[in-house]
Amino acid sequence: MPETTTTLSPRALLERWDAQQAAYVAHRESRFQAMLDVLRLHLPARFHALDLACGPGSLTDRILRAFPGARVTAVDYDPVLLRIAGEALGEHGQRVTVVDTDLVRPDWAAPLAGEKIDAVVSSTALHWLSPLQLLQVYTALADLMPAGAVFLNADHLRYAPQQTALKALSERHDAEVRRAAFEAGSDTWDEWFALATAQPGMAPLVIERELRFAERPPQPLAPLHFHLSALRTAGFTEAGTVWQYLDDHVVFARR
Repeated sequence: MPETTTTLSPRALLERWDAQQAAYVAHRESRFQAMLDVLRLHLPARFHALDLACGPGSLTDRILRAFPGARVTAVDYDPVLLRIAGEALGEHGQRVTVVDTDLVRPDWAAPLAGEKIDAVVSSTALHWLSPLQLLQVYTALADLMPAGAVFLNADHLRYAPQQTALKALSERHDAEVRRAAFEAGSDTWDEWFALATAQPGMAPLVIERELRFAERPPQPLAPLHFHLSALRTAGFTEAGTVWQYLDDHVVFARR
């Protein structure tokens, strides 16, 4: 008999996404909390955040739950993840807008024209962009954000090859975290994606996804110093880190 796939709600898929992501990002909730703390301390009670490459909506969901006066525009280019985000975040009503846009395109910010953006956030996503593409995104953000707005990017910013001891420590720690999570029953990325794409109505989106990313090879990883320099070059007045665990960082910049 053919295997049957469990039908899950978008909210259940988002929860399983969080569990599998925690297998690849140690102390993931701690870095989210650092981001929420910065937003709480720096912004008024009512603010508008832009979530870059939002995936199925993990960070957007946390912001909307933590700040009842906030609204978030969440953008991504993956049609599968956009579908899940749009449905899983629906409980937040008009406080969230999910937008299909490609950060690689020069006009990716066109859907945001006229919006006042108080904060821009991203989590475990911008490493898909090349260094040149990152600089272009940061430059577009500087044009989009008013003075005083903040940028927060949580991501693995890998150690350089010559940093042999630090690189080895991080790799061993990553392996330990993954092993413990998978032994406890967390999905791997491949398992989660197979489950998500087997849900009713996903087949056309899987085809569209394959077309969109057919010629998008992995890009060279940009180290921490590049992100900080690129942000300053783009026009941000200060840039630094607000959280770090081994090679995992939350980068901060103020417009």
